Amino acid sequence: MNISRNEQRILHLLAQGGRIELEKDENKRIEQIWCLTREGWAYTDFDLEMFRKLKRKKAIASSNGGPYRITRHGLRLVRAEQNNR
Repeated sequence: MNISRNEQRILHLLAQGGRIELEKDENKRIEQIWCLTREGWAYTDFDLEMFRKLKRKKAIASSNGGPYRITRHGLRLVRAEQNNR
C-alpha cells in the first residue's frame, strides 16, 4: 500500500515513540488534534484529514481510550529513514 511522504513522516515519528492526542467537544466530535513527539514537541503539519487517512489505512489505533499510537500494520508501512540523532 502506497503512502504519501507526509504520512511517512508521521508514521516514522510515531514509530519512534510519538503519539496522537485528541480533544473532543461535548458531542464527542474531534475539536483539536495534536501529533506529539516522544519529547513532547508538537508536529505542525498534522491535521484531521491526515489523521483520518492513517486511521482508514489501520496504521494507527487507540487502546483503552489512550492516545493513538502506531500499529503493527503501520510499522510495516513505514520505510527505514535515517535519523540524525
